[in-house]
Amino acid sequence: MTTSGPAGQGLRLIPFHGLRYVPERVGSLAAVTSPPYDVVVRPDGLNHLESADPHNIVRLILPQAATPDARNEQAARTLADWLAEGVLHADPEPALYVYEQRRDGMVQRGVIGALALSPAEAGIVLPHEDVMPHVVTDRAGLMRATSANLEPLLLTYPGEGAHTGAAAVIEAVADREPLLSTTTEDGFHHRLWALTDPAELAAVTGDLAHRQALIADGHHRWATYLRLQSEQTGPSPWDYGLVLLVDTTQYPLQVRAIHRMLRRLPVADALAALAGSFRVQQVEGPLETAMTALAGAAAGGNAFLVTGDGTFHLVTDPDPELIERTVRTDRPEAWRRLDATVLHATLLDHLWHVPDEPEHIAYIHDTAATVEMAERNGGTAVLMHPVREEVVRDLARQGVTMPRKSTSFGPKPATGLVLRALD
Repeated sequence: MTTSGPAGQGLRLIPFHGLRYVPERVGSLAAVTSPPYDVVVRPDGLNHLESADPHNIVRLILPQAATPDARNEQAARTLADWLAEGVLHADPEPALYVYEQRRDGMVQRGVIGALALSPAEAGIVLPHEDVMPHVVTDRAGLMRATSANLEPLLLTYPGEGAHTGAAAVIEAVADREPLLSTTTEDGFHHRLWALTDPAELAAVTGDLAHRQALIADGHHRWATYLRLQSEQTGPSPWDYGLVLLVDTTQYPLQVRAIHRMLRRLPVADALAALAGSFRVQQVEGPLETAMTALAGAAAGGNAFLVTGDGTFHLVTDPDPELIERTVRTDRPEAWRRLDATVLHATLLDHLWHVPDEPEHIAYIHDTAATVEMAERNGGTAVLMHPVREEVVRDLARQGVTMPRKSTSFGPKPATGLVLRALD
């Protein structure tokens, strides 16, 4: 993927007054953080986070009430109360924020700022997945009500080495005393620094001004940013959105799959519908062993692991004629061969007749949680193998979006370390 935007344009990142928890007003910084809203596995994960601290950020990103309007109003009241009580406080000086995640020898660093929004067609920010309109509507209602960006998108770009531009500044800042340091229960150690020096800010923003970025995580939030910007009648704070930018030349991201849990399809019915169209073979457990079998099968073509009844079934070798009939032909061959493409076009739409709607499908990042939820609800877990990052980037460069929830890039930033208020 090229690193520069069209006609010399590129990313425009500006400092902002970060909204952060006041450590003395909460139990601990770790106890008020959360994974991104779409990674929290309901209801168990949500209940666990809510009970971790009365000020946990999930009370803003996933408020609990009977209707969407009530949820949004509750989040807005909660945010206003926390500001009035001094639980959250805006940094006095606008800054970009250097952010580090570290675990088991892995280190990832990037810079958080307010990014000028541009439509995807401009080629500056490249999406690679489709979005679900109802999720964008939901997120837009929450952002309108709170007038805040509550969690950053994760964007990536290929830099040019540790000793130039933004990378050099980020590495230098990481040797200083951080604003905050905390370790969350997933074992990740997080550090955050405020970047306010004019020369360093100029080095970072000048470097990024010639680059384009790939959306690694947060397609729905990006679409929400653009929708809310389009509602404004003139220049406004909605012309910018909160992002974390990571140079993947320095810090390559991991790519994981996002699994599906089919709420109303029992495993026996799912397997019966595959007869004559796919090869189905039972594989040994436990889950880790079955996932190893899935990885081996995925090297040779489309492969899925179906479970939910205590057994594991490897689904491979789709009928080529069926694929030809069910998968659209106006896309690149690499897109037509994607597991997510075949899953949605051939399995969900044609063989299983499962609508892509929340009451029918749950999208879950954690493998074990997907299986547990399927077993608890009598549904079917469809476990996926991750797409190679080079495939994602190549399709994005061509302007081709993958089926929704095709990939999970990580590690994802913790939610709650720095927010952006638009007021």
